[in-house]
Amino acid sequence: MLFLYDFGIRVYYFLVLLASLKNKKARAWIEGRKNVFNRIFSLIDPSREHAWFHFASLGEFEQGRPVLEEFKAHYPGISIIITFFSPSGYQIRKDYDGADHVFYLPLDTRANAKKFIKLVNPAIAIFTKYEYWFHYFDELQANKIPLYIISGLFRPDQPFFKWYGSLHRNMLHKVSHFFVQNKESKNLLSGLGLNNVSVNGDTRFDRVVKNISEVTEVPIVRDFCSGSKVFIAGSTWPQDELLIASLTSKFPDWKFIIAPHEVDPAHIRSIEKFFPNSVKLSKQKVNTSEQVLIIDNIGMLSSLYQYADLAYIGGGFGVGIHNTQEAAGFGMPVIFGPNYKKFQEAKDLIVSGAFFPISTEDDLVDRMEYLQDEDVRIKLGAIAKDYVLSKAGATKIILEYLKEKRFASL
Repeated sequence: MLFLYDFGIRVYYFLVLLASLKNKKARAWIEGRKNVFNRIFSLIDPSREHAWFHFASLGEFEQGRPVLEEFKAHYPGISIIITFFSPSGYQIRKDYDGADHVFYLPLDTRANAKKFIKLVNPAIAIFTKYEYWFHYFDELQANKIPLYIISGLFRPDQPFFKWYGSLHRNMLHKVSHFFVQNKESKNLLSGLGLNNVSVNGDTRFDRVVKNISEVTEVPIVRDFCSGSKVFIAGSTWPQDELLIASLTSKFPDWKFIIAPHEVDPAHIRSIEKFFPNSVKLSKQKVNTSEQVLIIDNIGMLSSLYQYADLAYIGGGFGVGIHNTQEAAGFGMPVIFGPNYKKFQEAKDLIVSGAFFPISTEDDLVDRMEYLQDEDVRIKLGAIAKDYVLSKAGATKIILEYLKEKRFASL
């Protein structure tokens, strides 16, 4: 199985290398890893104690960020090292001032893992939600470096719980402790003989609560929205945008903010075709008489929810919906596509009546008709916000555990 894993890693690299000839994101993935070990060697101070935080991408970074920041506050003498797998995380957070160093994670080969762990020599490694890399986990275990999974989420359809998943199960046994989001995850791990598990929820809720209390004004967006009912669509993909385009003529008294998941020029141009009565945020002066505002940059979506009355979250017609918690935290109903079943908060708030899954344009129009009533929106928004507030606190539990165990070796 390890042979197949190593072969798969190399095939993946080759495919990304091919894609990099035409794809900007793939090119950034390749270019970012060039000379990464030279950078690590030249920048890291071997005399200091290091904590290694790894994130797959930007979403996982925001999810694990509360733990990172609390860890830094509790242990100010420990150097914080962040790695990302994806360019969408690295490029946005490479200058994040909460870390001493930010790098791309070298490809998971035995040689790379040995070299990385030797250079960094972390006192602790913390991975958020996903990302299980055999050689890195194996090298951490071999060096008796504690490894923690935070906001872990497990489902029966994952390889860990399949007949062919022996290598993946092996990885799980290299983890010092799992902090998981729900009881189902704990029960699944227990079925594999893993009892080093705590159910403490999702650390992203702590990030959302903090963001609500510290949200900053975006004057240009505030002025665009002033006096109107506002529909915000966050992390959208083309299929989401096509559906939403049908709403503008049916609901002319609403303003629409479109914040796509990808902001490359080609995608922005396609959105402009869907919404001819639109203006881009990057224009120095936004015409407030326009109905649609296109957010053509990354990193400000969490600040935009403060201006909205209703949110649509993209991704539900693809691999899965993006973050719904931020919108819910600002107290509004949320609509999304049919692929939401991997997300506990979505399932919970559908039952509570504050979230609305859709599959067709007619579904979307029907939900909009229902949510025209301001009293209904306020009532459902309060349910969503109360849910978010009730789920906060996972970060504190994790830090108390680490403080008590002082990282606890494997």
